[in-house]
Amino acid sequence: MTQSVGTGSIDWQAAGEEVLDHFRALLRLDTRNPPGNEIRAAEYIRDVLEREGIPYEIVGPSPDRATIVARLKGDGSAPPLLLMSHTDVVAVEPDKWTHDPFAAEIADGFVYARGALDMKHMVTMELMALLLLKRSGVKLKRDVIYMAAADEEVGGHQGAGWVVHNRPDLIQAEYALNEGGGQGVEINDQRYYTVQTAEKGTARFKLRVRGTPGHGSVPHDDNAVVKLAEALIKLRDQSMPVHFTASLRGFLEGVASAQPAEVAQALRAVVADEAQCDAAIEALPFDLPFKLRLKAMSRNSISPTMLSAGSQINVIPSVAEASLDGRILPGMTHAQFEQEIRAVVGDEVEIEFLDPQNALEADPQSPLFDVIAEVLRAHDPEGTPIPTLLTGATDAKHVAQTGTKVYGFAPGLYDGPSEWNRIHGHDERISVRSLQWGTRVLYEVVERFAGV
Repeated sequence: MTQSVGTGSIDWQAAGEEVLDHFRALLRLDTRNPPGNEIRAAEYIRDVLEREGIPYEIVGPSPDRATIVARLKGDGSAPPLLLMSHTDVVAVEPDKWTHDPFAAEIADGFVYARGALDMKHMVTMELMALLLLKRSGVKLKRDVIYMAAADEEVGGHQGAGWVVHNRPDLIQAEYALNEGGGQGVEINDQRYYTVQTAEKGTARFKLRVRGTPGHGSVPHDDNAVVKLAEALIKLRDQSMPVHFTASLRGFLEGVASAQPAEVAQALRAVVADEAQCDAAIEALPFDLPFKLRLKAMSRNSISPTMLSAGSQINVIPSVAEASLDGRILPGMTHAQFEQEIRAVVGDEVEIEFLDPQNALEADPQSPLFDVIAEVLRAHDPEGTPIPTLLTGATDAKHVAQTGTKVYGFAPGLYDGPSEWNRIHGHDERISVRSLQWGTRVLYEVVERFAGV
């Protein structure tokens, strides 16, 4: 393994075996959400913390929907660092798996289980960091807080959101490490490690169109279904306006820094002019998924997902609705997003937002980002750390409400181009090597940033 970077006398072989044991034990606990039952994971973590003498609290809206929070005290000369994760996982179709999704079996160097990548690996790596800090007697300038939350997979309102609104004192911190980045990726044969510095806000909404009801045998022009379809076609055919963020600029500059000159120039052209952004993306020598992700990172986005109209096939309905998954960029408000939608669909269509959440962005040039980059370069000199904007959402949307600057960094090795497609899919897995490597990298980031 990589030579120690300020980690004292830690036996990393033993630590690697221990983190694997904790990881597999947590994976065997069925915390599918719904219903969650995250108390199972909280009780396992509680038992580990009690053996180590680390204080904790288990909180939540009900006994079964448990979030566990622990703290190692520093000397108070710097504000706390929060290590955040979630213990719930999504549903599975066991008959589509080649391994039992709750057995945590090891095959060909990989651990197979629901939650292996999303995100019990981070639950365990952060727990191990806490244990190693305590055992090593590291002097801390910052409190190091550990939160393994319930309910992230369905919005986090009974997990991190509940803590923020009911017990913010438990997790108040200057910085936080979360999911959303850290995994090794390859772009045009170069290796990178993403650090999530921003994520889009949720702006899910309904489009509602009203028309004249009538008998299906007598067509007319004021059909709500047809009018809704026309509005959706307009949204398909007219892209939302381009907006550049610091994280998008940092992502493209970071990728460009390790590419040949011609490719680097093409990447930098993407953020040279908002009016030419789409043309510059199309000109890139990369595959379609990369281009689609850049387009999603450069504007507010809309994806129609559900339709509703009528109750009988022979009745023209008076109302037709579409549900759309909208996501807004950092720096944008929902009112601005509504104006962009309205400019496309017109004034006749009703727009109703559903539980909107703001986007967030942390500084890609902060002291924490610098420490992450230093540790990554020490462990992989050929890899390039880069900031990124997550197009989805995490519990960061809750924790950022306390003023905490949240960075997505769950470090792991590049195990192939298809591995991250297994998240929420069949045969979710992580390599043992990646888990153990990530544990060491994460520990060293925490020790450097929080230690005296």
